Amino acid sequence: MTCDIAIVGAGFAGLSAARHLSMSDPLLTVCILDAGRVAEGSAGRNSGFMIDLPHELTSADYAGAGEAHDRMLTRLNRQAIDFAEDVAREYALPAGYFQRWGKINGAASRVGEQANRTYADHLSALNEPHEIYDAQSMREVTGTSYYSSGLYTPGTALIQPAGYIRGLAAGLASRGVKVFESSPVTAYESKAAGWVLTTPKGRVSASRVILANNGHLESFGFKRGQLMHIMLNACMTEEIPDHLLRGLGGQETWGLTPSDPMGATVRRISTAQGGNRIVIRQGAYYRPTMQTSGGDLTRAEAKMRAKFDARFPTLRGVKFETAWSGHLCLTKNAVSVMRELEPGLYAACVQNGLGTTRGTLTGIGAADLALGRTSEITRFFLAEAEPARLPPHPFDTVGANAYLRWKEWQARAE
Repeated sequence: MTCDIAIVGAGFAGLSAARHLSMSDPLLTVCILDAGRVAEGSAGRNSGFMIDLPHELTSADYAGAGEAHDRMLTRLNRQAIDFAEDVAREYALPAGYFQRWGKINGAASRVGEQANRTYADHLSALNEPHEIYDAQSMREVTGTSYYSSGLYTPGTALIQPAGYIRGLAAGLASRGVKVFESSPVTAYESKAAGWVLTTPKGRVSASRVILANNGHLESFGFKRGQLMHIMLNACMTEEIPDHLLRGLGGQETWGLTPSDPMGATVRRISTAQGGNRIVIRQGAYYRPTMQTSGGDLTRAEAKMRAKFDARFPTLRGVKFETAWSGHLCLTKNAVSVMRELEPGLYAACVQNGLGTTRGTLTGIGAADLALGRTSEITRFFLAEAEPARLPPHPFDTVGANAYLRWKEWQARAE
């Protein structure tokens, strides 16, 4: 087939790019190719936090690269959240799939409490609203006495990620965007009229192409030796029986990120998002192959079981119904890759572990570049430096995993 713009990847970046293109020029023909099924990858299997404030995973307390940078990024993140709210409204997604609940940075140690205080000082300098929760307030929200304090910020949206992504893809398809699942791009070639993408069952000719495949940008030959491929792990409980929920108490929906980025993220969901369950995410390891193993996941699941039981002793008998690992991509200097790579070939990649908001932004920005436009989003990402180079293999793997284990030990209470 032939189209005006082809997009590789049907996650937050790819689908956001497609929606921005179709809204900007309804006459454009747009197609999306994804190697898997919509929402079966990282886009549908994350914790569902759309965070508006600086959330730098490589820092000790999430603060970014300075007040001016963080103010700009916060403003852009809120544009992404507004975009998602518009999607939920336009495509009539269930009410529980998008909620402006905010989030809590939970602390369970003096180190965690200090990190929250430092971050709160940074938020005060940015004139951003926040509230310190004491242990009683944390129990009232979460039902657990594990946390000694928390830092609440109101701007985060909690989404049902798989439902949001599937709803967005279906809405785009109803507007004429063609979405091809199970269609990995196995080759791509520059031609006089644009680009030709080859899949196992077909070819797509497009005048412009947007690569929205995050760390797999490296698989297409770009930024090799500059991208860090991290595997994260998560578990979701079975449906929690009513009598245990009553004994637990707390609110039926909430989201908690750890005060230390290497701690455990916990989210409680309700029937509006997919059942009365708790999702816990913890444990990171470096895998330049972008693959995990059964052994990796088994070890991570055991750790998450221990973290879950420590937080919710009254739910020790509740089983994990699902456990999974997922791939995220970071750069050493926390930059994304949103730019023109070659004439007519654009990237909306490297989300630095913030795929819901950062992916939405880079997708919109790459779409603007493909349309020949500049915007606040394009100016922000084009001003970023190149991704810093990593040590050669295998020193990158040994060093990164040693560092992650050390940081995880430091954050063990969180």
